[in-house]
Amino acid sequence: MTTRAQFTDEEWGRLERAPFVAGMSISLADPGGPIEALKESMATVKTVTEIAQSGGRGELVDELAKTVAARMKQRDNPLKEFRPKGALAGEEILEEMRGVNEIVKQKATPEEAQAFREWLLEAAKRAADAAKEGGFMGFKAQRVSEGEQQMLDKLAGALA
Repeated sequence: MTTRAQFTDEEWGRLERAPFVAGMSISLADPGGPIEALKESMATVKTVTEIAQSGGRGELVDELAKTVAARMKQRDNPLKEFRPKGALAGEEILEEMRGVNEIVKQKATPEEAQAFREWLLEAAKRAADAAKEGGFMGFKAQRVSEGEQQMLDKLAGALA
């Protein structure tokens, strides 16, 4: 059993923002317009909210999801301490994902660490599936663009 008590405040904050960083990676991988970005962000929020309500993902993920959902209700942005910049934003995101993965590997049970990684990948995949990319007025648009798929693959590698 892995709980909040096993992490420092800084580590816990990184774990709380991790699903949003994973979702952000998709928005940055293939930037669309504001509507696409909003749909991708909302898909990430929905992923966190659903897990907070339903649970069943292991003690660590369930506790994180509930904490993050409570922060969102208070309009406390989990991403406020993380602002990737410019052309290196994608690499900063991957480095953050590697970092949180390492924290969880060291402090959580193997099963809970795996559930955490699956949660992050699910948040990213749902963000990728949330809005069609490319095409013209929806014609010949793709559900997951090539850039988004590449980022999903990179995230999976960073979390391996």
